[in-house]
Formats: sequence, structure tokens, C-alpha cells
Amino acid sequence: MRQMFRGLLAAMMALAPISVSTPAMSADALYSAPSAYSGICGTNGVLGRIKSRFSHQVRHVPHLPDVSILDFVNIHENRYEPAYEDSPIARQYCGATVVLSDGSQRDVRYLIEAGMGFAGLGGSNVEFCVSGFDRWFVYSGGCRILR
Repeated sequence: MRQMFRGLLAAMMALAPISVSTPAMSADALYSAPSAYSGICGTNGVLGRIKSRFSHQVRHVPHLPDVSILDFVNIHENRYEPAYEDSPIARQYCGATVVLSDGSQRDVRYLIEAGMGFAGLGGSNVEFCVSGFDRWFVYSGGCRILR
């Protein structure tokens, strides 16, 4: 089991981009340039899934402002929990700052669970929480559960 997980993790890391790059921003931009990050926390698939699900959330949860995520900056990994025999799911806890379409910046915390895509085949599950947008406290106050 461990050898299979190690092989899967090695394959995922080999497919991860070397760095996250974004277009240059003008001097009057409200946010700083993103930092380079080479881990799974900064892959386009993970960040794209967060953007898409956040867009769905602000459209369908009452009383949330109609904003979208423009960019991710300061992407980092907070914690990594490898898979074990007793806990066969590897988990990576990540954080970043999102720049929203209204010009504000918010912290985002997210969890990537390896091999937990649809029916456990391929891909990963991504759970996320944007500070101030967890209206029903699913992830506790201040997205505490995903830290």
C-alpha cells in the first residue's frame, strides 16, 4: 500500500508545474506580485477548482457579495500528512491570499486529499475556505479546520 502511494505521489509531483507565474501587474495594482511555488498547492488544476467552486458558492449562498477570485498570491504549504496503513489518505494543507474582483484580499485555506477524486479514481479532492465567506461555519470560525 505504501509503495503504491509513494509511486502515486512521485507521479503527481513530477506533473506539478515548476512555478506559478502570472502576468506582470501595473504599479497601481492593489496587491503584491505572487511568490514562486513549486508544489501541488500551486498547480493550475487545484487553483482552478477553487476558483470555479468559489464562483458557484457566491452565486448560490444568500447574502454573499458577488465577487470572483482574480489571483492567488503567497501560495504555501502549511502541513503535510502522509498516508499510513491506519490513515490511507495523504493530505496537504495549503494557504494563500486571494485577490477578489472588488479589490479586497482574503486568506484562503485549502486541503488536498490525494486519490480522492470521483470514486477514488485519479485526481484529488480539494476542500477550501475563503476567510469571511464561510457563512454557515462549515470550517469553523476563520477557516480554522483547514489550517
